[in-house]
Amino acid sequence: IMGKITIIGSSNTDLIMQVDKTPGPGETIIGKQFTVTPGGKGANQAIAAARTGGDVSFIGCIGKDVFGKLAIEKLDKANIDTSCIYGNSDTPSGMALVYVDANGENSISIAPGSNFELSPQNIDESLDRLSNTKIILTQLEIPIETVERAAQLARKRGITFILDPAPAASLNNNLMGNVDIITPNETEAEMLTGIALNNEKNLKSACEDLHKQGVKTIIITLGSRGTFLSDSDYSQLIPTYKVDPIDTTG
Repeated sequence: IMGKITIIGSSNTDLIMQVDKTPGPGETIIGKQFTVTPGGKGANQAIAAARTGGDVSFIGCIGKDVFGKLAIEKLDKANIDTSCIYGNSDTPSGMALVYVDANGENSISIAPGSNFELSPQNIDESLDRLSNTKIILTQLEIPIETVERAAQLARKRGITFILDPAPAASLNNNLMGNVDIITPNETEAEMLTGIALNNEKNLKSACEDLHKQGVKTIIITLGSRGTFLSDSDYSQLIPTYKVDPIDTTG
């Protein structure tokens, strides 16, 4: 991978409990294995990029608590530049509570904490320092105005801007017009276009809509069906090939 990759996004600590079934309202259950792992879409993507050979920096906001300390240690261990991580002693680090049932289904609730304090001004300051950035990747677990500022600066500076639009949300054309590559899943693509992706014709229609919003390249992940790729010249469905996932917890 050539050039500096900058990930702008969230860092959470995941509190994960294995259960036979997810508890209902007012129900108490006895869980099984319990683990505490660093997580958050942004931090996970930074570690994955670093482990594939990338020269990676991470811009985020992490609380000055024990969970924030663990998160930074994890990023440092992966040889990620953490010089542009901000913190606030009054706001806790982001947390995710995760139930995993016997069928492997997840139920997740997130308290964003310090992630929602990452400001557009932080992006200005960080990218001035990270002047050799070639690619920016971000998600939607930080304030939308911060994502919009990152996209605006990326376009102004000729940096490739990749958006993972998760969690699903409607986005304005000012942001979409500055996105080079977008990587929604089916739910997120439907949220962005209003088109149900139940056949290939609708997939192409959804991509046409996203192209009209200003996005150059669209990669829609379709689970077991594979991935649908569309850019200005062509579109195609790429079947899934089994690969070993990158473990971001080890």
